[in-house]
Amino acid sequence: MFPEYIEPLFRPPSEARSLILQVTNGCSWNKCTFCEMYTASQKRFRPKPQEQIERELSIIAQSGQAIRRIFLADGDAMTLSYRRLSEILRAINHYLPNVQRISSYCLPRNLKNKSVDQLSELQALGLSLMYVGCETGDDLMLEKIQKGENYESSLSALLKAKQAGMKRSVMILNGLGGKKYSEQHAINSARLMNEAQPEYLSTLVVSFPQGITRYQEGFGGDFEALGQIELAQEMEFLLSHLALEQTIFRSDHASNYLVLKGTLNQDREKLLKIVRMALKQPGSVPLRQEWQRGI
Repeated sequence: MFPEYIEPLFRPPSEARSLILQVTNGCSWNKCTFCEMYTASQKRFRPKPQEQIERELSIIAQSGQAIRRIFLADGDAMTLSYRRLSEILRAINHYLPNVQRISSYCLPRNLKNKSVDQLSELQALGLSLMYVGCETGDDLMLEKIQKGENYESSLSALLKAKQAGMKRSVMILNGLGGKKYSEQHAINSARLMNEAQPEYLSTLVVSFPQGITRYQEGFGGDFEALGQIELAQEMEFLLSHLALEQTIFRSDHASNYLVLKGTLNQDREKLLKIVRMALKQPGSVPLRQEWQRGI
């Protein structure tokens, strides 16, 4: 059966209909305290050999499937060198010439040693969308969650991708700072988005299916998770401080209690009205129940 996957396998919700092509396994950083995606022993980071990737592409091509979109997995495909990424993209174009979009997760550090010209060439080969997990624009939070990034490194990567003609889908984690840091997390995240002006912005709620102990260590035990009302208050802070020109906004991931969709900033007041209604009149706005939520 092809492609060959080392599970568990993760992808953005919007890639549900895409071919998932696993070009790396796991995450080369894998230190973020909020992330449990690649902690299993079989998810130790390693690139997949080019020969295996081409073999899988050849078999998919022979199957006659109409492949229009491809997502390069796992969580850190963009850590591969420009040369390796070029080889993979050229192989995709050779075997599946009708592909319209190729995308990947992208850590900001992945772009540090890639020039704008190199990224532009990758974009011309079809790699047109980066899912960038910024998580927050607050330097203190980034340090506490061991992200290995800061405000400037995140902004630099987002602007470099834009300059190369790539679209950017940024993820911010609602509830990341707990009760103590909620407001500064939201305000500084909005500041980062205002400078970067991403094409897409989504929020997910930080979750701890394997327990909260590891995460709390970064806060010295001083972390209190937000409840539904406090998450809505943080969303109000975020939306109130965003000054975006034309960004598609989604807060509809399965982890979210309150589902929000719109284009910012033109729909900001409409979305703020929904959030404030949820705050002032609990029960007046439908919220996901716990059994409906997930990661």
